[in-house]
Amino acid sequence: MSETLEFIAQYGYLLVLFWVATEQFGLPIPATPLLLAAGALAQRGRMHLALVILLASVACLLSDSFWYFFGKRRGAVVLNLLCRISLEPDSCVRRTENTFAKYGWRTLLICKFVPGLNTAAPALSAISGIDYSTFIIFDWLGAMMWSGAFAGLGFLFSKQLDRVALNAQRVGEWMLVLFVTVVVGYILWKYRERQKFIEQVKGDRISPDELKHKIEASEVVTIIDLRHPLDTLTDPRTLPGALRISPEELEQRHSEISREGEVVLFCT
Repeated sequence: MSETLEFIAQYGYLLVLFWVATEQFGLPIPATPLLLAAGALAQRGRMHLALVILLASVACLLSDSFWYFFGKRRGAVVLNLLCRISLEPDSCVRRTENTFAKYGWRTLLICKFVPGLNTAAPALSAISGIDYSTFIIFDWLGAMMWSGAFAGLGFLFSKQLDRVALNAQRVGEWMLVLFVTVVVGYILWKYRERQKFIEQVKGDRISPDELKHKIEASEVVTIIDLRHPLDTLTDPRTLPGALRISPEELEQRHSEISREGEVVLFCT
């Protein structure tokens, strides 16, 4: 048994509870490798598979309940906060809102398997008006499915995981260097792509003060409110005379947009 598995076997259930709760809280430390390892240990009788799944599910419920009640109080602010740690913050909120609007409470059954949607789903549940009892039932089922899937895979493929760990130990530092290089390279590439996009649209932006001045000066300005319906549940206010049109509806409803003066679009 590798040193890593021995460490997990020693601290076992406490490590599962803490690690999964931390990941579900939003920190970028994946818990799936730990669940795989715990499943492999369960196959050898060093841990109990059912207890691993139960503790992982409890950890999910603790973190998700926090985000549910936080989302109920602060709404879209929570989504913006969660998506700021994403590599694609400009599209994160809209993507998660669209997914939840399409599938509703069923999102809770699969969100643990989808990075980004995972942490945002509890807050979206509160924003969309799902009561806590319904939320806790389906969140529990989703957590059980997620933890059971990865711990079960570790249980079934224990010997294969041993070979992977042994090969990784042989390669040693070179594998770590390769992994870090790939991760850093990907992050830099995504950052560069985002900077290029920001540079592209920088000349087309207008500040809130500039828009306020145009409105007060009675200039002809057509304002389009692009916010998602879930955003307006928590903050229904909008700018004077603004048309509410989602980005998906712009092409179909273009005839409603005046061609006189400037057109200003705003979102969350």
